[in-house]
Amino acid sequence: MAAHDIAYVEMYTRDKATTVDYFVSAMGFARVADAVEPERSSVLLQQGEVRLVVTSGRGTVRFLEQHGDGIADVALTCDDVAATAAAAASAGATVTRSLQSLPVVSGFGDVVHTLLPTDPLGNGPFVKRSWSPLPGGTATAVTGRVTGLDHIAVCLEGGTLEKYADFYRDVFGFSRYSSEYVAVGAQAMDSIVMRSDSGSAILTLVAPDPGKEHGQLDNFLERNGGEGVQHLAFRTGEIITAVHECRERGVMFLDTPDSYYDMLGERLGGLHAQVEELRETKVLADRDEWGDLLQVFTRSPYPRNTLFFELIQRNGSRGFGSANIRALYEAVELDRLTS
Repeated sequence: MAAHDIAYVEMYTRDKATTVDYFVSAMGFARVADAVEPERSSVLLQQGEVRLVVTSGRGTVRFLEQHGDGIADVALTCDDVAATAAAAASAGATVTRSLQSLPVVSGFGDVVHTLLPTDPLGNGPFVKRSWSPLPGGTATAVTGRVTGLDHIAVCLEGGTLEKYADFYRDVFGFSRYSSEYVAVGAQAMDSIVMRSDSGSAILTLVAPDPGKEHGQLDNFLERNGGEGVQHLAFRTGEIITAVHECRERGVMFLDTPDSYYDMLGERLGGLHAQVEELRETKVLADRDEWGDLLQVFTRSPYPRNTLFFELIQRNGSRGFGSANIRALYEAVELDRLTS
């Protein structure tokens, strides 16, 4: 038994029209299909290999009252759906059934995992849902700057990282890829990256250090009403161009102090020619033994200031930007203190 890929990510929202417009008009997604089912209606969006389902309706009310707009389901394809569901139940997870009789496994907080069979045709959410495809939608979906879903960052309660890492290992066959502890002043966060054997499904688990001062991750947990998806990282091959285009369409990105770029050329030899472009777009840069990593983070467009997004470009890099984790933490902290 093992989970292979993320079939789709489903977001619950009070204002479906505005949420869809943000992804389509500002971030370049295409509207691919619609579905109307008892107590909910959904829109399927796609860009590159990323599939987002945006859902509203009476069936989403409890989640929205507790958490506000956010990710409710990270659907996973599995080589053996029944065995994976049984393993989840044995590990203490709650297993229910979707409207299409698919197993739905409790994950973290109120976020669940709908389990889908591995689909050699790549149909993802079309496997069981009652979608009405839109003419030309799928063809349009492959033309944007976003090519895939690099990873999903999950914010957990302090002291629970090991428990969840073990859960995703035992139930879904994920393995530990890396870990990082970041201390900034009197605050600190811990993280473990979990990855499926295929390498296509990656969860970055983050949590505040409960022995340190209250910080931004604690604030996320309070605003979100508990554990949840902190951000989605969208992979791109042209991050500078993507940032310019997204900004022109209204996406707001986190700021990064100029001092970060003053040191960047010396820290990462070979990037001197790009430093001013990176400074202008506020893109962060890091390097590991395999290559360079470029990434930038949006501000949250939602009322509770919870879920946000990342654009990430990998020029060979396989890591998660060790130096950039600190820079992101400091940028979010500055945004928290000044907003």
